[in-house]
Amino acid sequence: MLELNKENFESEVLESEGIVVVDYWSDNCDLCLDLMPDIEKLAEEYGDKIKFAKLNIKGNRRLAIGQKVLGLPSIVFYEDGEKQEHLSGDELEPEDIEEVLDKYYKQA
Repeated sequence: MLELNKENFESEVLESEGIVVVDYWSDNCDLCLDLMPDIEKLAEEYGDKIKFAKLNIKGNRRLAIGQKVLGLPSIVFYEDGEKQEHLSGDELEPEDIEEVLDKYYKQA
């Protein structure tokens, strides 16, 4: 998975063609850390058509707020640089992410 930061976010996400899935996370978010292995597994499974990236909000808080990511964990789907869907919250499960991925994977 691609590591995002304020230097490469625009080029890798907002100027990118196709589908990009961004995992917004933080070191002190236990649910984020619990989800990460599942998201990495999904990246292996869907990575031939969909770009996967992660952004640690530590040091990138303004960027996250600019994308209206106000809670963690957050998984945001972009298509051709435009934000399409935003999954977030304490109840977020890998199955929820995969359900949305399936929709975009068929389009890609």
